[in-house]
Amino acid sequence: MTTVPVYAAALCLGTAVWLHAGHSRGARRGRLLFPGGACATVPATARRRPIGKPWSRLGPEWLCLPAAAALALLGGSPLPLPAGAAAVPLVRRRLRARARAKERDRRTDGVIALCAAVAGELRAGCQPAQALFSAARSTGELGEQEAAVLAAARFGGDVPDALRRAADADGAEGLAGLAACWQVAVDGGAGLAAGLDRLEAALRDQREQRERLRAELSGAWATVVLLALLPVAALAMGAALGAQPLRVLLHTPAGWACLLLGGALEAVGLWWARRIVEAGEEP
Repeated sequence: MTTVPVYAAALCLGTAVWLHAGHSRGARRGRLLFPGGACATVPATARRRPIGKPWSRLGPEWLCLPAAAALALLGGSPLPLPAGAAAVPLVRRRLRARARAKERDRRTDGVIALCAAVAGELRAGCQPAQALFSAARSTGELGEQEAAVLAAARFGGDVPDALRRAADADGAEGLAGLAACWQVAVDGGAGLAAGLDRLEAALRDQREQRERLRAELSGAWATVVLLALLPVAALAMGAALGAQPLRVLLHTPAGWACLLLGGALEAVGLWWARRIVEAGEEP
């Protein structure tokens, strides 16, 4: 039992040393970059963001470590500490996947707004290249290929090819439709504004269909989360009844076997349920 506070204290001490070392490196880097107090000349927009605070760069996944330390203290065993450390990359991967999905949705909405903006500029009397240039500058939804697309639109380059390269980004597939409309308008003389209106309507319908599908699958996701939390609720109920489930799981061979088997079944069940729900989300 006395080894648990030692593990927790070592973990807290190592975290504090790492944060202090990162802060010292950030301050030293600032002194090297801006000697003699030159950092006062940094613009106000750049000074709004704090610099040299490594804890501001830590994601929510690092909360697994203090949670594991608290569980180790409650159970009187160091076993939760490596489990918490192993959970950090898994949680980080899940959070990054969710962030990528949000960025994909945001980029899709931006492409729809870009099509609407280009069509509006064309109806206002602008030429296609000028309309694309103005709309792209106002919406900023061309991603990393924005400079290439703007250069092609401004200096008479291959705009459809630049748009197709920009459509390779996740969520920007609608730019390929914009490139096709542009190609047809240039080669065949068709109205670009009318084609962009139809493209915008199609992209909006696709987005609304995806949102309806997500709303229908929200119940399935809620069921998955509830099933995942049932073992935690069972442990809490056992502790409330005085059965000491943590002591049994963390200090007896039978508890270790149950913990290993239950964790494996929990992981397989979550993986399988996630595959089923994600298969339903595919168009």
